[in-house]
Amino acid sequence: MQQSSETVRLAREIRSRLDLLRAPTTPTVRAIRREFSRRIASAAPESVIQLALHLLDADSDLLRFFSYEIVSYHKLAFEQLTTDDLLKLGRGLNSWSSVDCFAMYLSGPIWASGRLSDKTIATWAHSDNRWLRRTALVSTVALGRRGNPEDLRRVAQICTLLAADRDDMVVKALSWALREVAKKHPKEARAFLTAHKDALAARVIREVNNKLMTGLKTPCNSTRKG
Repeated sequence: MQQSSETVRLAREIRSRLDLLRAPTTPTVRAIRREFSRRIASAAPESVIQLALHLLDADSDLLRFFSYEIVSYHKLAFEQLTTDDLLKLGRGLNSWSSVDCFAMYLSGPIWASGRLSDKTIATWAHSDNRWLRRTALVSTVALGRRGNPEDLRRVAQICTLLAADRDDMVVKALSWALREVAKKHPKEARAFLTAHKDALAARVIREVNNKLMTGLKTPCNSTRKG
């Protein structure tokens, strides 16, 4: 792993192993990732990050998932990941799954650790790119789960920026972000709904209220089929 040629070789081996999977599933892909995580456990952090970047040379959600997990589960690589590294790993996000993997494994936890600025998240929230706006919201989940007062203030700040957004991918992410807050901080979630009721999409209000009242995103209906 110390030499660039070895990093490239490992990236090719990973791609080859994944290509052999007839029907890739999260458990089968993760089993291969765990194998490679063991093999690179003692590798230098910068080599692990370079491996992850090599995997992203191809536009593949599967390789993105693998790449982000490789970094997330290598303690030193994750701890030494810089904003510049993160932005490189996030280039080309263009799908629901790629955004959510990136935000849940990397940008959200790194933001929560204080190594990614509020300004960067806000810049994504202001972007014309729907996937960056979704990234900003999904990144708040890590803070919402931790839920100290400062975390909740920062979550509310990003949610406020996107309260009136009507892009479906953004609306769903906003609902998720607020439902995460509602789990342990219902007072704050209700306050947000009240303060922004005129701007929020009906779906957000409905799903967050359902979470507050029932603990579920969508209440069970025993008379409904399917």
